[in-house]
Formats: sequence, structure tokens, C-alpha cells
Amino acid sequence: MTAPLNLLWLQSGGCGGCTQSWLGADCSKLFETLAGLGINLLWHPSISEASAQEARSIWESCANGTTRLDILCLEGAVLRGPQGGGGFHRTASGESMMALVERLAGVARHTVAVGSCAAFGGITAGGCNPTDACGLQFESDIAGGLLGQNYRSGSGLPVVNIAGCPTHPNWVTETLAALAANLLHLSSLDSVQRPRLYADHLVHHGCPRNEYYEFKASAKKSSDLGCLMENLGCKGTQAHADCNIRLWNGEGSCTRGGYACVSCTEPGFEEPGHPFAETPKVAGIPVGLPTDMPKAWFVALAALSKSATPKRVKDNAVADHLVVSPAVKRTRWK
Repeated sequence: MTAPLNLLWLQSGGCGGCTQSWLGADCSKLFETLAGLGINLLWHPSISEASAQEARSIWESCANGTTRLDILCLEGAVLRGPQGGGGFHRTASGESMMALVERLAGVARHTVAVGSCAAFGGITAGGCNPTDACGLQFESDIAGGLLGQNYRSGSGLPVVNIAGCPTHPNWVTETLAALAANLLHLSSLDSVQRPRLYADHLVHHGCPRNEYYEFKASAKKSSDLGCLMENLGCKGTQAHADCNIRLWNGEGSCTRGGYACVSCTEPGFEEPGHPFAETPKVAGIPVGLPTDMPKAWFVALAALSKSATPKRVKDNAVADHLVVSPAVKRTRWK
């Protein structure tokens, strides 16, 4: 019988929201789910009962090779400040979290960044970045981070970046399952090392506002039903995630809740260069166009779509509830 994989989860500069999301996964019994996948959770700072001394013993046992470390997960950005010493975040033993992560990443079979902070720096690295926060192997979209762009774990993989703010719980569980089954390879990751199991999709896919998008019938305020792209900052046509296919808690997503997609799975989303709820434009055309779409085609199609917008769609787009229902029409050919 194959021995279970040992998983150690650490938290650094972040809010803990990815753990909170993970605890809300579709599976109601997280520990049993992990055990069923062949994963043994050695320690997690938010949900383990081990004392500080016991936790230190676990870390050291992993670092010196006494305990096999199969999966190292880091949630939250690495705080390298002040002056590169990592002193802004120290463990119970006095060692910087930065140094501990470096030691453990050196012996881990797989290293996983959980959330956009651990992957790219995220919110923690926003603004003037006073803590010198970075991701494990990226600073925004620039390869490097704490471990350097040439880092490879014991399996030969780079850091696996389960990006998102927070991550969808099933992205985490399915990535861990793929690692446990030895089914996650370099070809399973995209150009910024996100698992393609969710990053090969766009938030736009499955969005309930797609009819409004097709006719360019746009919302003008946050409570409107229309498409949020033209005026309210939605980047669902550019953001790599399957949020509207794999719903949160079985039924939700940002756009379903009336909020524009801020592209939280993308490097640098925290510094868009404009207010999150506004769409920057040049000559009335959104700067951020749908992925893979040439500007000239977008302009032509947008003009055509708006000219063909049904009155029902146009009226509903700027209302907070359906004011005109679809007409009843025979759909059979004969």
C-alpha cells in the first residue's frame, strides 16, 4: 500500500482568506477528503491543534529529512523586509518565515502557492509595498520571487500557483488530488504556472450576463442587470478562471452577485491603474478588450450588436430586476 503524501501548510503575509475559502469546499469533511486522496495533513496554522513547540518539531523534522515533505503549501506573500532580512514575519522560534520557507522548499517534493499573494505578491505587495512582499516564484508577472525563476521542487516542477483572491476551494483540492495521483505535470500549468484545470477557462465562460454582453447592453450602475464590462470595470473576458462554470458554494460568483470581475487570478490585479469599478477607455473604447480579440473587430462587432439590441435586453440592462420577459414564440419548424 502506498504511503500517504505528507502536506505541510504555512501562512505568511495575507488575510487567511484562502483557508477560509478552502474550509467552505463542497466536501463537508475536509480531513476525510484529504485522507481519501492519500494526503496526510501534518500541520496547518489555523486548523491544527498542535502547540507552538509541537509545530516547530514538525517543521524541523521536515527540514532535516526525518519526516518526508511531499507537499509544501504557502498561503500569503513572503515578507522579505526589512532590508531583506525577513524580520517582519518571524516564527515562534524567532526564525523568519522567509528563511523557513526557503529551507522547506529545498526539500519539498512539490511546492504550492495558495492564493495570489503567495503566487505573485497580491494585495500584500500593493501600494508602496512597505514589507517588500513577493510571491514564491514571481513578483507580479516577473519570474523570480523568493525562490528564483530556476527553482524546481524535488518532483522537477516549478512552484504551482493556485492563484485567486481568494482561491476557489475546489481549485486547491483538485490540484492536491492531481499531485497525489502524480497527474500534474509541467504541461498541466500555464505560462504563469497556474493549474490549467481552471486557468484554461475565462470568467466570461458561463457568465449569466452573456446575453447583455453579446448585444453590448451595458449596466450603468452596480445594481443593473446589464453587462459590467463597458462601464463598471469587469474583466471577465480577460481573467483566467472558471468561476461561472464551477460556481462558489454551488451557486455563486462575483458577476452573479452583481460585482465586476477584478481579475484576481492574474498577476498584478491589485494595481490595475484605475478604480476597480470603472472601465478605462480611449475614445469611448475600453482599454482592456476581450482576450484574443483584435480592436478593430471589437469596435465593428460592438457597433453592430448595439444596433441590433432587442428592446427587452436594452430595458432590462439598466434595471435591477427583469422588467420585460422574453416573448413566447413557437420554436418548432413546422
